[in-house]
Amino acid sequence: MNKKEVLELKRRFKKESATFTRVAGCYVDGNRNKVCRIGSTFLNLEEDEFYKYLEIASKALSGTLGNNLLNLQFPAEEEEVGGRQHILMALRASGLNDEALLEAFYDLVIDIFDYAGNYLILLFHDAYDVMSRTSDHMDLDESEEVYEYLICAICPVDLSKPGLGYLAEEQRIGPRVRDWVVGAVDTAFLFPAFNDRSSDIHAALFYTKNTKEPHAEFMANGLGCGVERTATEHKMAFHSIVRNVLGAEDEHTDDVLLDMQQNLSEMIEEFEETHDEDEAFLLDKAVVNRLLEDCSIPEEKASRIEKSVNEAFGEKPPEAEHVIDKKALAQNELRAEKLVLEDQVGSLTLQLNKKEDELKERTSELAEKQEEIDSYTAETRTYDVVLRVKPEKASQIRSQMIDGEKCLVIPLREDEHAAINGVNTTV
Repeated sequence: MNKKEVLELKRRFKKESATFTRVAGCYVDGNRNKVCRIGSTFLNLEEDEFYKYLEIASKALSGTLGNNLLNLQFPAEEEEVGGRQHILMALRASGLNDEALLEAFYDLVIDIFDYAGNYLILLFHDAYDVMSRTSDHMDLDESEEVYEYLICAICPVDLSKPGLGYLAEEQRIGPRVRDWVVGAVDTAFLFPAFNDRSSDIHAALFYTKNTKEPHAEFMANGLGCGVERTATEHKMAFHSIVRNVLGAEDEHTDDVLLDMQQNLSEMIEEFEETHDEDEAFLLDKAVVNRLLEDCSIPEEKASRIEKSVNEAFGEKPPEAEHVIDKKALAQNELRAEKLVLEDQVGSLTLQLNKKEDELKERTSELAEKQEEIDSYTAETRTYDVVLRVKPEKASQIRSQMIDGEKCLVIPLREDEHAAINGVNTTV
């Protein structure tokens, strides 16, 4: 199933459009005992119950395809009488009204599902009248087929947290009564799959809340399908292989792993430019080999990584996108931007330091000039007359007695001018 097909079903899980015919279930305690059973026509549920059950059904089809949601295939033997798929076919055909079939299914889940605690097994039955669509995805007013399906959801049941509350009968605040509360869906599946907007009895859609440790035992033995890894498991396996070969303690290993993911991300972008969006870019041998070469991994270590990847994934290589840690790549981009900024800051700092040195040098020169001026000014204050003349005029200055007073005589030609105390003067 693809995202559009999942959303098409989920859009119907609303009060005004839900068509579930029946809901059935069994509450199981930590000792695997059946505590109680439920069964009701869905439209007869109380309003609060109705919305809570719709919420559970919707959660069973939530999350990311390839990670929370996995497409599973039934092997041929499971479609024979007594096989897991055959049991599901019988349950669907009964509309969840056959108590013997329900008990057999509950027993199967209890025997297989590995969970140390109380949980609730819920089954929903629905019949969806699938409308034909035009090429531009507009619904036509004619039915293509009736898609009849089941949703099974397994929800943990835990004691509510201890706390204080108002005790009405005693009219005081005290410890409130703890009760058993149905939690979020842990594991679920949809059968049959809704592939190409049609019923595919050879496949199911599996949901897991915990993508690091999904209930693989339920995939294999509860549904009888082969175990599919989540994208998170693929990523963890690939990263573990690279770290183990390159050296988990080596300070450069994380940088190399980030470079590998960055290169792989670029390879995916190149692939998407030339292929349809439904085609997946797989982490096959050729891709792994190119990735290791691009990252200049030593030949001996590259060979070990290739061998380990092949042993881990075998003939079912994961989608390359699954092994990329997008958060780490985002952090790496920030790191790269930070390094660029640090280089720019370093360059600007060098330029600033150079300017500061030049400024200091200029300031020193100005200080020397100022010292000369101050010295000259102090020196001139001891004289009554201070002359500043051009060097060629100095030799023309002479002293002369005029009217009984000693005078300095400076000859001026017609084209020469004089300034006294900074003011131009005509003599």
